[in-house]
Amino acid sequence: MTAQILLSLSFLVAVHEMGHLLAAKYFGMRVEQFSIGFPPKIWSFKKGETEYAISAIPLGGFVKISGMIDESLDTETMKQEPQPWEFRSKPAWQRMIVMLGGIIVNVIVGIIIFVSLTFFVGDEYIPLSEVNKNGGIYALEYAEKIGLKTGDQIVKVNGQTFEDFSQIAKPDVLLTQNAHYTVLRDGKELDIPIPANFIEQVNTKEAAMNFVSYRPLAVVGKLGEGNTIAKRIGLLSGDQFIQINRTHVTYYDEVIKEVKASRGSDSISFQIKRGNEILSFQEFFKNDSAIGFGVKPWDDSRLATIKYGFGESIKVGSARAFGVVFVQLKAFKKIFKGELSFRKSLSGPIGIAKAYGGTWDWYRFWSLTGLLSMVLAFMNLLPIPALDGGHVAFLSYEMISRRKPSDKFLENAQKVGMVLLLALMVFIFSNDILNLEFIKNLFK
Repeated sequence: MTAQILLSLSFLVAVHEMGHLLAAKYFGMRVEQFSIGFPPKIWSFKKGETEYAISAIPLGGFVKISGMIDESLDTETMKQEPQPWEFRSKPAWQRMIVMLGGIIVNVIVGIIIFVSLTFFVGDEYIPLSEVNKNGGIYALEYAEKIGLKTGDQIVKVNGQTFEDFSQIAKPDVLLTQNAHYTVLRDGKELDIPIPANFIEQVNTKEAAMNFVSYRPLAVVGKLGEGNTIAKRIGLLSGDQFIQINRTHVTYYDEVIKEVKASRGSDSISFQIKRGNEILSFQEFFKNDSAIGFGVKPWDDSRLATIKYGFGESIKVGSARAFGVVFVQLKAFKKIFKGELSFRKSLSGPIGIAKAYGGTWDWYRFWSLTGLLSMVLAFMNLLPIPALDGGHVAFLSYEMISRRKPSDKFLENAQKVGMVLLLALMVFIFSNDILNLEFIKNLFK
């Protein structure tokens, strides 16, 4: 998990800083240092005028360009007369391109990743039509909280029809203003509003798994651990429950409902269908709370698959890449309106590492890396001093007004920006740590 996020961030930082370096060198600026990570240095070598380094703190990187007020705050150099090879000696439009270089490369990398995944992997999903014709949705805890019910057929999301069942929980859907599901219940259509802050409630893996699922049939997949009823009577994979305590059942949620109703009873009776046989059982249930089986997973033959040509992949992959940015904009809008908590909306390296998981999955790794590349581009474009966006904002002012801000002003702005970023970094790390389960348990 840790290795994956370090590999991903190191790659993204490297390409981002390389964007600055290549643009600076193209315009004849002297690049003194290129570093992945922050000091102290672990290893470095020098080629031409530039020292290339790998440093110990893997929380970013930097490119030191001569004559630029940056993180180094090298004020002594700035007191000297400008030299032709320095950043400050170049026209504003060239300096602008240098500052945008990292952002542009991150966007290009993000697009390439999403286009490649679209072309080589394509899409595989559970069709909504299959869910609706096989009993509708299975509404779990968080679905029931907003008014969804097991058996509902979701026909629209935010007024739009769709086919991919996973679309119902996508961030873009949950962050839309006045978001709602349109469901078919008892032959009537009705709208179920999605709370403005609902994404905060289902933004963990555990909560997402307790939201909405397809409605599984009451067919045995595998047996549970321990001395369960299922093991004692010899249930087999493929056995289908058809009756519990004389109540007809078709779906797994109906089995759960009847089993819960039987808790505390001396016995439980049920029937299963095995091939062409109907088998009946009456079992002691006083000391049990479940029969002890897991359902058979969704039949892969019912999954829909899409393969894209190269041209289609460029269109679809690019839309998905920029879709990440639009989701960020929607989230920021809700934060500023007070509909989302600033604290709950932020996630740092620990939170991101959890998304990568503990085992290697190359598709998940590159999907998250592509997403992070677009997020880094977006965040770096914010007009905060010490970020690329801060430099871009000052350069935009210079190009429009024809007046360059003083070096003293830029130096002080850089200091303020660094303090803000350090404070934000401390806040994000603290937030990540406080969200760890074992930390939460300490305060229960």
